[in-house]
This record gives sequence, C-alpha cells and structure tokens, in this order.
Amino acid sequence: MTEVLRLPHGRLTHAAAAPGWRKPALVICPGGGYGFCSIREGAPVARAFARDGIESFVLEYDCAPAPLGSMPLHTLSAAVAWVREHAARFSIDPDKIAVGGFSAGAHLAGTLAATWHREAWAAPGTDLQKHRPNAAVLCYPVVTAGAYAHRGSFEQLAGADEAQQRAFSLETLVEAAMPPTFLWHTLTDATVPVENTLLLEAALRRAGVPHELHLFPRGAHGLSLADYETSDPARGRLPDRHVNRWQALCAEWLKEL
Repeated sequence: MTEVLRLPHGRLTHAAAAPGWRKPALVICPGGGYGFCSIREGAPVARAFARDGIESFVLEYDCAPAPLGSMPLHTLSAAVAWVREHAARFSIDPDKIAVGGFSAGAHLAGTLAATWHREAWAAPGTDLQKHRPNAAVLCYPVVTAGAYAHRGSFEQLAGADEAQQRAFSLETLVEAAMPPTFLWHTLTDATVPVENTLLLEAALRRAGVPHELHLFPRGAHGLSLADYETSDPARGRLPDRHVNRWQALCAEWLKEL
C-alpha cells in the first residue's frame, strides 16, 4: 500500500499496478457483517489484482454507530468519485472503475451498483455520474433480508425492525441500470447461504444485467483469496487452489469489459 486517503467515515488505501496506460480500477470493500472490516479481505486482495494490472483500492468504512443506515454507502460513493476524479494521476480509465467486496462488503458494493442512479440513496449534492461504478465484483455476498438472511448484517444496517431491513434487500433493488456483475459463492457456505447469490443472479437475469457466476462445490464462508496468505484454519478457511481461481477469472473479466 502506497498511500492513505481519509474520507468521511472511512479511509481508502491504494495498491499500485504496474505502470501502464488507462488501467481498470477496483475499489474493494472487506466483509465483517458491517461490524468490522476484515484484514484478510482487504490488502491481500488488492495486491493480487494489482499484480494482474488492475489499480486497486481498499475501503475501510466505519461500522459504528449502529444502525448504520446509508453511512457506508455514502462513504463508498465518495471513494469511487475520488478515484474517478484522480484517474489521470493513476493512469486509470475513468470509465472502468469497479466496486467489489466480500460478504457484507459485497452487499455494500452491490448496493451502490444497484442504486447509483437514484438520488434518494445518495448523499445530498452527489454527482451521480461521478460515483457510478462501471462493474461490480460480489464475493459470497450478503444479499437478502428474507428467509436466507445473514441477520446480523441487516441489524447493523437497519436495527431490529425487519421491515426497515427489507429496504436494504439487494435482490429487490436490481434494475437494468446496474452495471455488469461478477459473482461467486460456495455451495457449503454455512454463514451466508448460497441462496443469497442465487436470488441476486435471478434478479440480474430478469433485469437483463450482464453477469458472470461461479459456484464452487465446497468451502467455508470468508475464504477471501483461498490461498495460504488469507487462510484461517481455526475457522475452516483452508487454501483451495480450485476456489483460488476465482481471482484470475475475475481479473480477466474486468479487463475484457
């Protein structure tokens, strides 16, 4: 990481790709149930994408005080706008800025991807075009506030009222304006069931949003890169060369968009 930018209710750190002309960029939101930002899903992921020629940034967003409401969304919005405003400085193509995340961080990235064009979701005075993501990368995402909910994430966002939680249910927010989306999940995820991704994929198909989906037969929640650096054996997060392939597939997908 080469620099840190302070944002309202968060900070943005940077992993540089090799020098090049008009590279794609990725703003990464670590998971943590909206209660913390996982170190394992931040810097190591940014370095991996930087090695593949994608300028990468990690957003550490405030997770207090709860309920958070739209605070994390506005922080991510400001981060994307900052990257776009400084695209020339980093040799970034301003029309190739993706948002991505893991678990609750994927919910955050997906929410901006789904609502970027709606003024009601944005902070007052937001230039909607500046904070528009051109793609979304959602890794074992928290999606639904319904039967398959990771309830703790939605309680952090909206409190105990399930009607208020449903306002953040991502599969209900998808419209045709959502950018192309990359999704992956494991079928044995016991923390955020794979039905979250399946509900979102069905919504993307209905809306005609281009997307790519990868389902892996096994693996615990929170695998991150599924390599030795991001492993967490105490929680069953073991290196898996097959699941690890998601990152290379995603980098290829981003560069081909």
